[in-house]
Amino acid sequence: MLKKIVFGLCIPLAILGAAALSFSGCGKSAPASDSAGKMKVVATTTMLTDLARQIGGDKVEVSGLMKAGVDPHLYQAGAGDVDAMNKADIVVYNGVHLEGKMGAIFDNLHAQKKPTIRVSDGIPSETLLDFEEDGEKTKDPHIWFSVKNWKAAAKEVAKGFSEKDPKNKSYYEDHLNAYLAELDNLDKYIRKEVESVPKDSRILVTAHDAFAYFARDYGFEVKGIQGISTASEAGTSDISTLAAFIADHKIKAVFVESSVPHKTIESLKAAVKARDFDVSIGGELYSDSLGGESTKEGTYIGMYEHNIKTITEALR
Repeated sequence: MLKKIVFGLCIPLAILGAAALSFSGCGKSAPASDSAGKMKVVATTTMLTDLARQIGGDKVEVSGLMKAGVDPHLYQAGAGDVDAMNKADIVVYNGVHLEGKMGAIFDNLHAQKKPTIRVSDGIPSETLLDFEEDGEKTKDPHIWFSVKNWKAAAKEVAKGFSEKDPKNKSYYEDHLNAYLAELDNLDKYIRKEVESVPKDSRILVTAHDAFAYFARDYGFEVKGIQGISTASEAGTSDISTLAAFIADHKIKAVFVESSVPHKTIESLKAAVKARDFDVSIGGELYSDSLGGESTKEGTYIGMYEHNIKTITEALR
């Protein structure tokens, strides 16, 4: 049985104190641009940092709190992060408890009227997947693995930028429309590549359950050793049950994730071998983080193309 998901809002008291001091007196928003005329944006995850840059172009200066390979489920903001959010013109975050340990900071931002964009607000509630673990019901926060959801997130960012910086509204809308077209092309590419995998081989086994939106949209079954949050822990019974499933279904490959330690997948591979079946590690997928900032995988589209190529080549 998996341990309970820890979506706690616990952050060090020193950080909460810094947040309270930093945000006090900030009821009025800062000017909409810095000395170079660009709106200052802080985004939490690497996916949102890229999205803000795609929509904002050269009208924004975007800083990301989390770097490549960082797990947003476990990330705890430091005093420097609070200071960066305080100095920003607008803060962009995922919501749906993805940034599970930053909830108190977001509450403080809202209380002080700091402009924020919670991108999950732009996604129709009926398209958010329900998830139950250890009897607790929640929504799956991995919204970016549905391209349709990500289009809605892009629209939410463009709306927020336009409200904060109305003189550049047409610029943000132009960038939005161009990016939506790119996302439509990405969706077509994914569907084409998925067709190369036999339907009975479309089972994706990963370290944690981050790919449910991908599975829903593109006809896969997903199995994660951990739940939707990496704050939950997998036990030996979880690994044993999944190993039996892999051996019974003769699944060709399982996948490690860039932001999750590889040891659980390696333990799973060994457990499968003990059942007289060999499963390969099909490659590394990007789940809760993009790749390095200077790489192709450092963009949302590049990340998804990498994942699809890795998945389809291993499961064909």
